[in-house]
Amino acid sequence: MHLHLLLYLFSLLFVAVLPEDLISSASDVRSLLEFKKGIHSDPSGRVFSSWDRSSIGSNGCPSSWHGIVCDEASASVSAIVLDGLGLVGDLKFSTLNGLKMLRNLSLSGNSFTGRLVPAIGTVTSLQHLDLSGNQFYGPIPARIMELWGLGYLNLSLNNFTGWIPSGIQNLQQLKFLDLHSNGIAGDVGILLSELRNTEYVDISGNHFNGRLSLDPQNISSLVNTVRYLNLSHNGLDGEFFKDGSMQMFRNLEVLDVSQNQIRGQLPSFDPLPSLRVLWVGNNLLDGSIPPELFGSSMQLEELDLSSNGFSGSIHIINSTSLKLLNLSSNALSGSLPSTLGGCTIVDLSRNMIDGDISAMQSWGDILEVIDLSSNALSGSFTNATSQFGSLISIKIRNNSLAGVLPDVIGISPKLTSIDLSLNKLQGPIPSSFFTSLTLTNLDLSGNHLTGKIPLQRSESIESLSQTSHSHMESLDLSSNSLTGALPPEIGNMERLKFLNLGKNLLSGHIPSEISKLSGLEYLDLSSNNFTGKIPNGLSPSLKVFNVSLNNLSGLIPENLRTFPSTSFRPGNDLLSFPDGIPLLQSGSNGSGMYNGGKHHPSRSSFKVVIIVGTVAAIMMIVFVLLAYYRTQLQELHGRNGFCSHNTEGDVKLRRFTRPNIFSFHKNTGPAPISLRFSNDQLLPSDARSSMPRQKEYVTEIAEPGLPKAKEAGPDNGLSTMGLKSSPGSPMSSSPHFIESVVSEQPVVLSVYSPDRLAGELFFLDSSLVFTAEELSRAPAEVLGRSSHGTSYKATLDSGHMLTVKWLRVGLVKRKKEFAKEVKRIGTIRHPNIVSLRGYYWGPREQERLILADYINGDSLALHLYETTPRRYSPLSFSQRLKIAIDVARCLYYLHHDRGLPHGNLKPTNILLDGPDLTARLTDYGLHRLMTPSGTAEQILNLGALGYRAPELATASKPFPSFKADVYAFGVILMELLTRRSAGDIISGQSGAVDLTDWVRLCADEGRGIDCFDRDIAGVEEAPKAMDEVLAISLGCILPVNERPNIRTVFENLCSITV
Repeated sequence: MHLHLLLYLFSLLFVAVLPEDLISSASDVRSLLEFKKGIHSDPSGRVFSSWDRSSIGSNGCPSSWHGIVCDEASASVSAIVLDGLGLVGDLKFSTLNGLKMLRNLSLSGNSFTGRLVPAIGTVTSLQHLDLSGNQFYGPIPARIMELWGLGYLNLSLNNFTGWIPSGIQNLQQLKFLDLHSNGIAGDVGILLSELRNTEYVDISGNHFNGRLSLDPQNISSLVNTVRYLNLSHNGLDGEFFKDGSMQMFRNLEVLDVSQNQIRGQLPSFDPLPSLRVLWVGNNLLDGSIPPELFGSSMQLEELDLSSNGFSGSIHIINSTSLKLLNLSSNALSGSLPSTLGGCTIVDLSRNMIDGDISAMQSWGDILEVIDLSSNALSGSFTNATSQFGSLISIKIRNNSLAGVLPDVIGISPKLTSIDLSLNKLQGPIPSSFFTSLTLTNLDLSGNHLTGKIPLQRSESIESLSQTSHSHMESLDLSSNSLTGALPPEIGNMERLKFLNLGKNLLSGHIPSEISKLSGLEYLDLSSNNFTGKIPNGLSPSLKVFNVSLNNLSGLIPENLRTFPSTSFRPGNDLLSFPDGIPLLQSGSNGSGMYNGGKHHPSRSSFKVVIIVGTVAAIMMIVFVLLAYYRTQLQELHGRNGFCSHNTEGDVKLRRFTRPNIFSFHKNTGPAPISLRFSNDQLLPSDARSSMPRQKEYVTEIAEPGLPKAKEAGPDNGLSTMGLKSSPGSPMSSSPHFIESVVSEQPVVLSVYSPDRLAGELFFLDSSLVFTAEELSRAPAEVLGRSSHGTSYKATLDSGHMLTVKWLRVGLVKRKKEFAKEVKRIGTIRHPNIVSLRGYYWGPREQERLILADYINGDSLALHLYETTPRRYSPLSFSQRLKIAIDVARCLYYLHHDRGLPHGNLKPTNILLDGPDLTARLTDYGLHRLMTPSGTAEQILNLGALGYRAPELATASKPFPSFKADVYAFGVILMELLTRRSAGDIISGQSGAVDLTDWVRLCADEGRGIDCFDRDIAGVEEAPKAMDEVLAISLGCILPVNERPNIRTVFENLCSITV
């Protein structure tokens, strides 16, 4: 016993005399080894191989471990730097509590996951924290604001959510703050007012809201130090920084507030001597552009004001420092500026600029990229020589340029891309375009060019090698008046991937040399006068092939027999399969494909186009009148899928009868509607007017065996393009569309078009993969049309069904902005959401598609308002309450977790899925993909249907908001209770105009029970619950400053018991 006591005392004495640094080092090692347990994969092996007790140095600190830095004085771990090692694991930050001297924790560029726990606040020695580029999730803990010495904080590119904690003003040493690309929310005004000495701030790509029009006193600390400020891709609204506060940012070098909802006019920026980059694109700004932004008093290098509503003209640009200027997609007018200063990249596309293109002659020869597309420019390139010396890309498509193309354009030594399509250019194509050693993309389609394709080699250029053609990757000469044969020299363009010569007057045989183009993916020779056989051995990479409307004959080559018959017909009557059967007799309805001598009906080609014609003007007049009187508007029938798959703007003629405009006899199956479109009809009307008129094909709508719809009253028929609406059938509230509703038996469209899907298909979910070609040949069933476009049900080869919305021409933003927004929306996953699966971006403006899963369920509108014949039992009150809670839960998720208003909430965008009628929301966030005019039209449509909040009706530039969603939800609650449409005019009640006024009046007079649908009014166990829902709905339609948020509404609904 005495021996044990002596040993114990000796051990205590030994520990007492151990150096303090050895004790500290031992604790650090234990913490690091615990931290290592969270690392599951180490591709480089650097951590797993070096983090071992056997490699610890004599002082006890593991400085030899990869990424570990020790403090020499204390022998404690001062830094963990494991950047970019591809490490995978679920980290437990609590394991770092024992590192009392840790100053630097840098784990960027790995695949770590897990939560950032409050215990991180106990590592008070931290000065540098970088967790960027991982998969951390959850809220940012409030205790992180207790790291008083923190000077660098980077949590970007993760999955953090929730509100940013308060107390950031405690971080007095913070110089660098980067939170970009997360799901963090908060008020930007509060955040900026609490930052003290920060120099770099990036909170882009989150869900921050609030306004920038701050009092200068609230941001006085930040303005003296900040150099980089990026607030882009959030939900900021209100006006821009005030004049007084903007001019206080004396040290600011970069300001990016693009992709928000900022309104009003830009303030003065003079003097801001340090400002180098100003990006304000994709907002709701208007008015004139401050002239100092183009002057020499500032040192701006990049200026992006695109996709706003700026007006006025730009007369002159004097700045010698400005290199990048993007003013596209505004309302600028007047002529081109006389000078561009030192600009090398200029984008003035999608404005209203007019005048002569010859103004370019004074711009000098330093321009590298110029885009003047979609304006009203005229004139010709005559004598325009000096401005092409340094050009890399020139785009002046969709204007009114005339005259002959000068050779000088093609001999520019750096030029890689030319797009002069959709103009009125005449004469021959300069041969210099085909001898250029740099040109890779040439688009001259939609002009009046004549003569031969200048590919023949003349003696003057005999010395050039054949590789002079090989740099061309894309060549589009379609829709001109070119004549002669296709030269065999086409085979020298070895890099060619895209070739479109359709809609010309070319003749002769298709040269066999075209088979040398082994990388060709798109080939369109349609609508010409080619004869003879189709060459064998065409590129195995072909995804799109079209030789229709020619005079070809002989056998179809074996490798082309997988293409649908629309690739060969109409025309080419003498083409046949190997067994001698002419193409016109093969397959079903002429759309079959050869398959081993057997001919099976093929699927309808999935090619959808938007019908635009003179009827648009008529419909606009009708729409304005109907919107003004708010007469009997009703929206109906949502057959599934994303963006409601149904009519989204509907006129309700008293009450619904049969919810479709197609009526079939009982003994007659649904007759297919065959639509044939020329390529001209895929273009806007202004573009078509500039194209040659030969071989013009008009739309044919054939309805074999389709009887006329019955009419129930004298005013119940709308005759549009040969189709008569049945009583109660919907009509578009959009002035550009004639809306249609599918019958109970689907109407399948067979769209015969010379075009195929030849653009880029992007997936937002890796679980589903298919090709654009597979999508293009999928059977397409119309689900409905809306102000956004037309929705289709498409069945892939695998049997997977998709909902495809073909977006309307001119509706969406440019590709870069569209891609950013759709990817952001595509990350949304929720049980009550129909998630996006991908999108397609085609080479033409009318080829914009968004893809989502097909949901086999009808819309709430159909469940509520379908009458005769009725497929569904009336919804019980319990079912209606569940649907309301589902919708509120989803809105709460969108608002609070994703920072995104739905923006287009109505019963047709609520699908009821499965036997339990789970509500699934569609059409959410599409305003983020739209141009300002498209968003305004969407809101106008909501107003005509009765779901637009009053504040949006009075706003000069209305934009979806959280409170506007609450208003629309309140109207839907009323519809659930009353089974009346928001657009109903309810007569016989004094003071009542529409549903909301009628419900409000009934409630004020104490007779709320009179509002309830008689199918649920007699439920004895639910009167109190119905009264509670009625009270919630009335609260939702209060003025905006009194209206509750969706969280309050959701909680109140959840508290109701039946």
